[in-house]
Amino acid sequence: MGYLKSKDFWEAAAHRAIRTFAQTMVSAIPAAAVISEINWPYILSASILAALVSVLMSIATGLPEVEE
Repeated sequence: MGYLKSKDFWEAAAHRAIRTFAQTMVSAIPAAAVISEINWPYILSASILAALVSVLMSIATGLPEVEE
């Protein structure tokens, strides 16, 4: 687990978490007739949770793009 001290690891983990956040945001927005009908608190909380899980998975399993 020496990779946890690596700057490259944390940059790659942050990049993955940001992508996961964005993908969850886009996929959770339903085809609403009006943007005011979208449940923003639900979408934001689901996206934040997905990003957090992404970081935890990166810590638990490591990242193939970062050399140990």
